Amino acid sequence: MTAPREPVLLPSNRPADRFYRGGRRITDLRGDDPAAEHEPEDWVASTTHVFGRPGLGETVLPDGRRLVEAIAADPVGWLGETHAARWGADAMLLTKLLDAGQRLPVHAHPDGAFAQQHLGHVHGKTEAWVVLTAGTVHLGLREDVAPERLRALVDDQRTTELLELLHAVEVRPGDAVLVPAGQLHAIGEGVLLLEVQEPEDLSILLEWSGFALDGAADGHLGLGFDRALGAVAHEAMSRQRLAGLVVRGRSDGPVLPEEAAPFFRVERLRPAGTGPRIGGYCVLLVEEGPIVLGGHALARGATAVLPAAAGELPVEGDGVLLVCRPPDPSA
Repeated sequence: MTAPREPVLLPSNRPADRFYRGGRRITDLRGDDPAAEHEPEDWVASTTHVFGRPGLGETVLPDGRRLVEAIAADPVGWLGETHAARWGADAMLLTKLLDAGQRLPVHAHPDGAFAQQHLGHVHGKTEAWVVLTAGTVHLGLREDVAPERLRALVDDQRTTELLELLHAVEVRPGDAVLVPAGQLHAIGEGVLLLEVQEPEDLSILLEWSGFALDGAADGHLGLGFDRALGAVAHEAMSRQRLAGLVVRGRSDGPVLPEEAAPFFRVERLRPAGTGPRIGGYCVLLVEEGPIVLGGHALARGATAVLPAAAGELPVEGDGVLLVCRPPDPSA
């Protein structure tokens, strides 16, 4: 079956029983029934499954097909000729809504080289956050930390000390933060964000006290902490480097630092009536609604995927649309 020639509206896709609390801010945004206590993520246009749980987290289209299967059947129609020529049926993108009902644990993600060597995965997990509600996030070490000290903090679960090692960054709606693979980070309680990332679910968890998980067993991707912590940066992140990873209040146009371009792209559109046209494979969130895309009305909180086969469609309305894309295959 070939790709549709129109945007595909997507229902919520919230994997149940995640290890941290949250979800109500997502369902409030989307106008859904209230989420369960541990449904803090909505995996939008997902071709990725939860680590170790095949199928869970993958998007099912309204016609009953899994998105990953639909793309595999017509990669050119979904992703475009240039993308398919370079990356085949790999969408190269996972988009999520994430609601931190509690502060997330200090954790990091491996880069592509580590993931390929030790896990047999194609991608690492660089990610970026587009902030929808104000709060605090934590990113990068404030000082060098010897591997032996970091391992001791993990073994002893000295969680306060772990968190205090990281830079605290106050964020507001409109801000965006790039989180390179390997960098320790955590999202503070109360923050709602749109996350774009490489299409993997690979997390190395350095703390688990107060979370619904057995971190000693599940926090190291099955590698053991001796090996897994080798994927984590131990060097301090300078304030200058940190500042380069944060974009403040960009209300229109590209919202991420240029460094994100090899991994993903996000653009904020404010059509203010009849605006631009968009085309090519992309994942959409209506940040403020309504938006009309190619004659299809999308309310606030709506999510959709636009196949390349749809061509270029006009964006109209007085709302705000976030357009998430994989890297440019021609770059």
